[in-house]
Amino acid sequence: MNYADWHIPLSHGDLTLREALDSLSAVGARQQEIPLVVRLLENPKYRLPGVTLFHGAADLKVHDRIHILLGRGLLMEDEAFTIGFTMGSTKRVRRSEEWLFGQLARRIYPHPYRFNDDAVRIYYDAVRLGGISGCRPLNRIDYDRYIDTPLREIRSQAGLETDLLTACYRIEMERYPGSTASQRLLD
Repeated sequence: MNYADWHIPLSHGDLTLREALDSLSAVGARQQEIPLVVRLLENPKYRLPGVTLFHGAADLKVHDRIHILLGRGLLMEDEAFTIGFTMGSTKRVRRSEEWLFGQLARRIYPHPYRFNDDAVRIYYDAVRLGGISGCRPLNRIDYDRYIDTPLREIRSQAGLETDLLTACYRIEMERYPGSTASQRLLD
């Protein structure tokens, strides 16, 4: 299996976080260097002191754990959803911030990180979904303490509503019938 095929759907809640991370490592994901522009916009390590350009920033380790928690793979649509939902989960994103990130991801991110039109729409939907979710900010969870915990329990502890995600994923599947990422969400 390669990184494009990697996906752990929400239905696999009995897997532990460690098992999920092991499967991610097994596909050789994240071998490449993340471009500087992506790190500057998404990783809090690169943030200027006292300046929050985009809420929900997460380092790569946390970002990968959020992919797993949300039941998303590693394709562009998955990245867009994961980033958007994480931002929305902070409950602090204004429309201008949401719009600006979407434009930057569409226009200045290098290939293969650049969002296409469908990914931008998925991102916008995910920001709003994260905003209405009752979950904790996903970028603020100490995932190390949950390393041997089943994903279902971590989602519950985080307040993540899998029924809300499932309903959203069903809609995404209908809206994007040509998207591999969207079509496999409810496997």
